[in-house]
Amino acid sequence: MSSLKSIPKELIEEGERVMRVCNACRYCEGFCAVFPAMERRLTFGEADLNYLANLCHNCSECYYACQYAPPQEFELNFPKTMAEIRGETYQKYAWPGFLAGLFSRNGLVVSLVTAASLALFFIFMFAFIKPSVMFSAHSDADGAFYAVMHHDAMTYPFAAVFLFVIASFVMGCVRFWRDTGGKFGDLMNPVSVGQAVVDTLKLRYLDGGGDGCAYPADVPSNARRWFHHMTFYGFALCFLATSLGVIYTYVFGWPAPYKFFSLPVMAGTIGGVGLLVGPAGLLWLKGMRNSALSDPKQTGMDIGFLVLLFLTSLSGLLLLAFRETPAMGVLLGAHLGMVMALFVTLPYGKFAHAIYRFAALIRNAYEKRHMPQLGAE
Repeated sequence: MSSLKSIPKELIEEGERVMRVCNACRYCEGFCAVFPAMERRLTFGEADLNYLANLCHNCSECYYACQYAPPQEFELNFPKTMAEIRGETYQKYAWPGFLAGLFSRNGLVVSLVTAASLALFFIFMFAFIKPSVMFSAHSDADGAFYAVMHHDAMTYPFAAVFLFVIASFVMGCVRFWRDTGGKFGDLMNPVSVGQAVVDTLKLRYLDGGGDGCAYPADVPSNARRWFHHMTFYGFALCFLATSLGVIYTYVFGWPAPYKFFSLPVMAGTIGGVGLLVGPAGLLWLKGMRNSALSDPKQTGMDIGFLVLLFLTSLSGLLLLAFRETPAMGVLLGAHLGMVMALFVTLPYGKFAHAIYRFAALIRNAYEKRHMPQLGAE
């Protein structure tokens, strides 16, 4: 029996009610992966609902197609119910558990952590770096930003936080997998993992069955999918740029800064542009969305994460553009503060959905090959 905190009983009961009606109707089975996965089940306990809620991509197509949606007396609101359960799972599976409360008011938490991170970096820089160094121009030949802050002072704190973030995500994923009834070996099944990777890279289930999400309104559109692509691949390219920098430095002995047309800088620049356009677009769509289909408790978390991604990217691109000018020292402090705030809050904010959704996609791929089909697939 799981020792993890249970999701509120009334929410589970509502989720079970919604699933029973949907499983009897089955009109929406072609929209996404959730409904075929639902049809492989006859009962819907908390573990099943936690899995299905994280498999849901909140495309909202089902709501507008549903004959039982409000004002019909059944008042089925599938997207909102899944969003509410999904939000509860973030807290349930967070590791370490005593930090799970950070999800409750995440917008405020992200704001405070960002402010504190920026303050700490600037206090450190003004305390230990001479003004003549901090506010002077340094050429790439001088080491640019390494002329302001030593390489180790930047590397070790971020490495420590990065390892903690990885540990938090691994433990959260394992908690989710075990609590929803999965065997550890199935989580590592190469065929299922491969299919989940393909589904993730293509954002397959953000197409609403082919025409796009009913988001922000009832007219299908691929706008959300494309902005998600820009955000996802922008983040991936920035991570690739950082990884290449580590390889260049510690394997080949090529210290930064690198020329603009080098692989790390090109990947970081393209990724940075993606992290400007993607989050800005998602914020724009979020401002026009149908609020009846979302969990209002997660609005601050969503906005806080997107704004932090945008500001981290903006500060990084400005640092690249002005790295040989007197403004570089201040821009360096701002960028490092933003990146540290992003790292610290990653396991306890919106990014958590990526971890549990990927695990849910692995489960879905495995079930499609091993569970008996109780309905049309």
